[in-house]
Amino acid sequence: MEKTNKRVRISTKRFIICMLIPGILFIAIFTYYPMIKGTVMAFQSYQLWDISKIEFIGFENFKTVFKDPYFKDTILNTIIWIVVSLFFQFNLGFALALLLKKKFKGSGIYQGLIFFPWAISGFMIGLIWRWLFNGQIGVVNDILMRIGIITTPIGFLSTPGLSLASAIVANIWYGIPFFAIMITAALESVPLDLYEAADIDGASSFYKFFKVTIPYIKPVLILTTLLRAIWILNFPDLIYSLTNGGPAGSSHILTTYMLSLLMFDQDYGKASAVGVIIMAVLISFTIFYMYITKFEESGDF
Repeated sequence: MEKTNKRVRISTKRFIICMLIPGILFIAIFTYYPMIKGTVMAFQSYQLWDISKIEFIGFENFKTVFKDPYFKDTILNTIIWIVVSLFFQFNLGFALALLLKKKFKGSGIYQGLIFFPWAISGFMIGLIWRWLFNGQIGVVNDILMRIGIITTPIGFLSTPGLSLASAIVANIWYGIPFFAIMITAALESVPLDLYEAADIDGASSFYKFFKVTIPYIKPVLILTTLLRAIWILNFPDLIYSLTNGGPAGSSHILTTYMLSLLMFDQDYGKASAVGVIIMAVLISFTIFYMYITKFEESGDF
């Protein structure tokens, strides 16, 4: 009997290992190997048009990137891109979640319409908003002219400053459904007993929101905000399809700046250096964010 049980345990372990091997290999090949390779390339002179002269050059790629006058503007653009997008996505998504919490006639259709943008690819969204913001035939210009706000079309995507703002508007529209979906699910998990107890104590709606609802869904709010901040930074496809980082690099963020080094300069060394900088920023931000929000103390999922 013991031998049979031992064989079953060994067989079960082997089966589990066999099932894990494909997943481990997939992650190792398509995630960790490119990450390690990219880190090594960041310290090399690696230009696609001259691969015969690949050599280690230390921190020269990082020095060149930091000396680039566009890089400082790119850092500022990245901060604006993340902070403004995240602020409006979170607040508008939260407002929609509060509305969706209350069931009403046709609420299912309403939820589907709200969640629809999340199912569209970022590149496609960029193309859609590129048409909306078109300086000649764009819908936005047409509406503004019809209601008398402007008299001549505005080049939203061809004007420095406006191009980044236009991309942020498109990104806000795209990100609202994510917060609406996640927060709606979190709100539905709040026990009704807590609200009933608060009603018995004579608590106001304001008190119940900040003392019952927010504390209970705090872990979800912290995690979704962190994930969305990371995704916004790693979301170059919208800007790339909308403005291509232009005009004159005025709408570049770190990830689109890295892509431009790959696509146009074909300098894999510098692009990898920017990639390493992005990874360092994300890791530092995540650690700092988890520390200041005291995520471990806020509850477990």
